[in-house]
Amino acid sequence: LVDIIMRFAPIGVLALMSGLIADASGDLSLLNALGIYALTVILGLLILIFIFYPTLIHFFTRVTVKKFFTAMPSVQLLAFSTSSSAATLPLTMEKVENELKIPNEIASFVLPVGVTINMDGTSCYQAIAAIFIAQVMGVDLGWAEIMTLIATTTISSIGTPAIPGGSVVILMMVLSSIGVPPEGMALILGIDRPLDMMRTVVNVTGDATVASIIAAGESD
Repeated sequence: LVDIIMRFAPIGVLALMSGLIADASGDLSLLNALGIYALTVILGLLILIFIFYPTLIHFFTRVTVKKFFTAMPSVQLLAFSTSSSAATLPLTMEKVENELKIPNEIASFVLPVGVTINMDGTSCYQAIAAIFIAQVMGVDLGWAEIMTLIATTTISSIGTPAIPGGSVVILMMVLSSIGVPPEGMALILGIDRPLDMMRTVVNVTGDATVASIIAAGESD
């Protein structure tokens, strides 16, 4: 059933985007807004990879930042090409055990669990996407809605499927929780694939970071 839905998904996205473009009546402001949205998501993901994770690695692990990022490129490339943390898991375990010298008993437990519940990239994306859709749809978000958004994106990232596009369904639930029409998803589906690829890179990098932190704690 999922395969059938995914085969028809591009047709549905085309129809939704065509309707939005027709409603815009040639106004390029919507496309400009989509560009700013995409750049904001990319910036947030890059901050996680190159600032947040290296900080954790430096202060809470026995692995140097240079060694960590020397081991990760092949894992990140596979994550980028497949958009699936689950598909990348065997390679992640191999690199973490062989190059970062994390014991198998830690890697074999932490990494499979992380594939499901440690999705920082997905959480970051969902928060930015929800705010963007709310602004375009003309929905004002107060402090209560923003706090609800933070809570729901954090919680929902735990149960997001580790497959391409798995966060789309979860994002619809997040939008509903803050009073934003779920049909606003049509605004971003057209450019979601490359962003999905990038947030998967963040997710697998986060998994390896957590495994390194736990390994350091166990060795103390």
